[in-house]
Amino acid sequence: MGAAYRRLWTSSGLSNLADGVMRVALPLTALRFTDSPVLIAGVTTALGLPWLLCALPAGALADRVDRRWAMLCANLARGALVLLLTVGLLLDAGSVWLLYAAAFLVGTAETLYDTSAQSILPQMVHRDRLSRANGRLYAVELTANQFVGPPLGSALVALSAALAFVTPAALWVAAVGLLLLVRGRFRVDRSGASTTVRADIAEGLRFLWHHRLLRSFAVMVGISNFATSAVFAIIVLYAVGPDSPMGLSEPAYGVLLTATAAGSLLGSLAAEWGERVLGRAWSLRSCVLLFALMVAAPGLTPNVWPVAIGFLVGGVGITVWNVITVSLRQRLTPAALMGRTNSVYRLLAWGTMPLGALTGGLVAEVLGLRAVFLCMGALTLVLLVPLFRLDEAALSRAGQAPER
Repeated sequence: MGAAYRRLWTSSGLSNLADGVMRVALPLTALRFTDSPVLIAGVTTALGLPWLLCALPAGALADRVDRRWAMLCANLARGALVLLLTVGLLLDAGSVWLLYAAAFLVGTAETLYDTSAQSILPQMVHRDRLSRANGRLYAVELTANQFVGPPLGSALVALSAALAFVTPAALWVAAVGLLLLVRGRFRVDRSGASTTVRADIAEGLRFLWHHRLLRSFAVMVGISNFATSAVFAIIVLYAVGPDSPMGLSEPAYGVLLTATAAGSLLGSLAAEWGERVLGRAWSLRSCVLLFALMVAAPGLTPNVWPVAIGFLVGGVGITVWNVITVSLRQRLTPAALMGRTNSVYRLLAWGTMPLGALTGGLVAEVLGLRAVFLCMGALTLVLLVPLFRLDEAALSRAGQAPER
């Protein structure tokens, strides 16, 4: 699919490996300062909160500037922020509040990077190859983020919290180096009179809100991410330590999380097959069942093997869902609106993640950890209701939408 795509693919792998290390290193490091479920969940809340606060401006910016340069600047900012966090830990100035600040700022830069990365792909790959390109991109992203990153992050925290944060900083710098090798101009030509950022954001909001299919998918992903974030914000308390129900060590906990990544890798290989054989509608319905099993499994048993299987099949569902819905969105969205549409979509889809993480901590504080898993499994199953109203023919027509 071209040298530019291959470099983007490799750079994305390095960047997501850094993300994977950070997502495990932050809550594990927080355990050194507090054992409160609410405060531990707050780290995940701080990391995801920028998607609620900064997604719309990030999308407007991605449609105004060269998207490659936006990705470069975002990764450089993340690397610098994490190095500052490392200095604080080395000077014995670490606290859960310092982790909150670092998580929020790194998450803010992530909104710009991820929005630009998803918007740049249709500029590199022909629309007929979007499903394949997205599948391969999700394979490396999820493998790095969830398969390699978590055990690496857990092992690094066990050695040194500072080392656990220096490593992602170095990976983000390496990703920047590869992006610098990508040739071409990735700024969208804008016709007509100049507009304000506020007007650009409003245009993106109107486009997605009036597009019934895209709006429905965004809301469904928001509910799913709310449930998943509630579970994974407190799973570390359920899994790690001799007094926890699962009784895992920190490295073993990282290995457990790789089950989701292994499933995601399988899902990246199965997504095209699912679209072709099962159809888009039945593939998406199957994904919801897999999501529900993933989030409910720890509530059904503390045995690591059934939980790992639940995470594995959930990973399959995550990638199949993403490949199908993201490819549809890229086909249905005009190039000049891609950044803003992606940001509005992620505001609805990812903005619920910090709310879910906070809810998970509060429910665990009041009702216990198992209640979080069972409640969120039931909430996920509700998504089957709108999915059974989706028409396969309408999804097929959407998949063949003309390029704009």
